[in-house]
Amino acid sequence: MGKPTGFMDYERKTSTAEAPKERIGHFNEFHEHLPVEEQQKQGARCMECGVPFCQSGMTIAGMTSGCPLHNLVPEWNDLVYTGNWERAYNRLKKTNNFPEFTSRVCPALCENACTCGLNGDAVATKENEYAIIENAYRTGLADAKPPKVRTNKTVAVVGSGPAGLAVADQLNKRGHNVTVFERSDRLGGLLMYGIPNMKLEKHIIDRKIRIMEEEGVKFFTNTDIGRDVKSRKLVEGFDRIVFACGASNPRDISAPGRDAKGIYFAVDFLKGVTKSLLDSNLADNAYVSAKGKDVVIIGGGDTGNDCVGTSIRLGAKSVTQVEMMPKAPDTRAENNPWPEWPKICKTDYGQEEAIALFGQDPRIYESTVKEFIKDKSGNLCGVKIVKLTWEEDPESGRMNRKEIEGSEQVLEAQLVLIAAGFLGSQKYVADAFGLELDARTNVKTEPGRFRTSADNIFVAGDMHTGQSLVVKAIRQGRECAREVDESLMGYSNMYIQ
Repeated sequence: MGKPTGFMDYERKTSTAEAPKERIGHFNEFHEHLPVEEQQKQGARCMECGVPFCQSGMTIAGMTSGCPLHNLVPEWNDLVYTGNWERAYNRLKKTNNFPEFTSRVCPALCENACTCGLNGDAVATKENEYAIIENAYRTGLADAKPPKVRTNKTVAVVGSGPAGLAVADQLNKRGHNVTVFERSDRLGGLLMYGIPNMKLEKHIIDRKIRIMEEEGVKFFTNTDIGRDVKSRKLVEGFDRIVFACGASNPRDISAPGRDAKGIYFAVDFLKGVTKSLLDSNLADNAYVSAKGKDVVIIGGGDTGNDCVGTSIRLGAKSVTQVEMMPKAPDTRAENNPWPEWPKICKTDYGQEEAIALFGQDPRIYESTVKEFIKDKSGNLCGVKIVKLTWEEDPESGRMNRKEIEGSEQVLEAQLVLIAAGFLGSQKYVADAFGLELDARTNVKTEPGRFRTSADNIFVAGDMHTGQSLVVKAIRQGRECAREVDESLMGYSNMYIQ
């Protein structure tokens, strides 16, 4: 695949990012992508390695290595190199329903498993994916293609995040009549309100939704299944039901002073900002403002970073990110060899912006909240944190955290955003339909399956597995759709991988 010597002939090049101090003045995507000729050279770097770990999607040492969708990466890298954009699009769409999303928000598990990355720079696969899908929209390759034959089977999909949309897309292409219900006012679920606009502009979601509508999928917003629509009506109205409602219970922080005014869950903060941005370009002030405030973000993952970037754009006075874990090494440790996922320190766009604006990395490692401090009026005015040390339990081998006595520190704060992950699905949906839950409050199924404990009801995505990646949610949706199709037709000819 690609040019046999391409990885030696051409250096890795990716899109250039707008300077941090410039991009914080807006909420738009901020990358300038490569011209076509240069992008084709990046396709040429795919080295015909023989064993393409990039598309494996294996679990190694408890971490995913390679693409969970098993994208045919070497094939479409080669087709980018030769300029055969139509075939590249067809190969890409064979395994991925939504490359317009993954080429923007996926952490590029394919690149971290790329054989070129063993002793050099990985192939710029994510950028190639972006080039393929955007070319397809420009040239009409991505236009609507409604199914020619309908089965007259009906399926309700509850939730319009990446898993729900993948289920709907697959089943509609098969010819089933699919209706998607979304409780929010806009479609997209996590993609719409959980990911900031500067990572994924929302017209990209709307563009794909319009195509799915032209292909026959029906969408209803502001419809909360289990509350607005009773379970009996849905069960009687559809042959099959698929729940893809996400893992929407945020993990809380239990500490004295938690009732102080000025503490919010990250998901609520991000949703409010994006909704106000889309509704009025922030003119309605219907969001939690960070302007002029000292902001403390609890949690070091992608959501925490998104809160850093959003807070800076809203005019925060300062931003601090508190993480429990130690700082990861800057390069792979000996016990973390390729092609394992690299457990190295990543400085993301929000942290880059904080460094540029405030002169230092916003992250404080190996620390946790000891107390939220409030004034006489109950308003948040500070956060007391304490340093941690990690000790191995000699019996279980697990690492346990321990507070370091005398290491307390008080951070000024008028706004705290909790980005500590999620605990599982919201129980009222499962209760309304009698769905059995597992110990982690995810909807229970047999291992590797998607049928729930209730007749003709299936589940996919984070509601099934717990919080995960967009690319894994799409994979779940595709696999679930195949199982639903088989239950409706007695067999399935859907291509999964």
